[in-house]
Amino acid sequence: MTTALERRARLLGPHMTTFYRDPVHVARGEGVYLWDKDGRRYLDCYNNVPHVGHCHPRVVDAICRQAGTLNTHTRYVHDAILDYGEALTSKFADGLDSMVMVCSGSEANDVALRMAQAVTGKTGIIGTDNTYHGNTAAVSQLNSSKVPVGGYQDHVRQVPAPDNMEPAGGSRVAQADAFAAGVTRAIAELEENGHGVSALVICPFFANEGFPTLERGFLDEAIAAVRAAGGLIIADEVQPGFGRIGSHWWGHEKLGFTPDIVTLGKPMGNGHPVAAVVTRPDILGCFQEAFKYFNTFGGNPVSAAAAMAVLNVIEDENLVENADQTGRYALGLLNALAKRHDVIADVRGSGLFFGVELWRDGKPATDLCAQMVDEMRDRGVLLHSVGRYDNTLKVRPPCVFGRKNADHLADVLDQALGAVA
Repeated sequence: MTTALERRARLLGPHMTTFYRDPVHVARGEGVYLWDKDGRRYLDCYNNVPHVGHCHPRVVDAICRQAGTLNTHTRYVHDAILDYGEALTSKFADGLDSMVMVCSGSEANDVALRMAQAVTGKTGIIGTDNTYHGNTAAVSQLNSSKVPVGGYQDHVRQVPAPDNMEPAGGSRVAQADAFAAGVTRAIAELEENGHGVSALVICPFFANEGFPTLERGFLDEAIAAVRAAGGLIIADEVQPGFGRIGSHWWGHEKLGFTPDIVTLGKPMGNGHPVAAVVTRPDILGCFQEAFKYFNTFGGNPVSAAAAMAVLNVIEDENLVENADQTGRYALGLLNALAKRHDVIADVRGSGLFFGVELWRDGKPATDLCAQMVDEMRDRGVLLHSVGRYDNTLKVRPPCVFGRKNADHLADVLDQALGAVA
């Protein structure tokens, strides 16, 4: 009999990504839990797509009701996208009150790059050397995990990413200046080769870089250099946004800067494919004049209804406050574990986005981290790894994650470390 994995390889390709040595064959989800086809329950500590919990009844109801009433594209006028646009942009300051709705974070970042080109008339892009921003042809030029066919194009520059254990500049104190120096060098190179600088693109939580601990103002000098060169700042909030980091709604607020363009994705519709680009009206107008852009499914009534339901649930269930309080509690548990397990070199995070970095014998414990990911899965807790060496356990659960869930995570992590490390 052909297995599901064999069918998957045949239909979706032999390298279609799966998590874990023994992939989880999921059947249903609710809140912070997933169940596999055999009925086993898993604590989901990794999936940020169901931001307000798997299959939240209010989001499910909003999708069903709207699908049964109207679904079409935005060349017709409908109120749902306008109501959502007003609700979403009210969460931003400093004139970020226009938006384009799309279907994925990749699309959002692709549109953001074109916005920057339209405004500046330049094509140069700066990102970090350990990041991911999506998979369109343009955006994939920023990704560090796999070099694009033909190599990186001449309009792209990657600067050393910040890091807790191996900080740029040799120390955490010197890291902001070192990051800014890297950006300044990239600007000079792009101006010399004729591209100029259209934008600096960063996740303000540096999520794929391993979410290093950064002080407010860390990016100030780098941002000033980009703006002095005529470039814009794009904040990719696909992972830290919508209150996940607890202290703020958006990662750029936590670092204390105002971007020109913000991109949103994964958690925006709680699993429904919806994303957006938020920006100033002048930037949006310039983009629309320079590019003939239309997205058939972006902002359709069902997507808008799903996204609005997510916003309302975040507010009504106080999920930003929950992320803050539960995250602080969880970090306390992990710091206690660090005292018992020498392989834990660093504990860090903000809100419901946290984790532990593993080192052994003075080196990143990449193999051990991979073992831990599978061991946790075998024990019924789902998480994964991140960072330059894939040696950091990454915890990013739905934002309904509570203290009892954090207790369970810490207990299983303690047991798994004892068994594997």
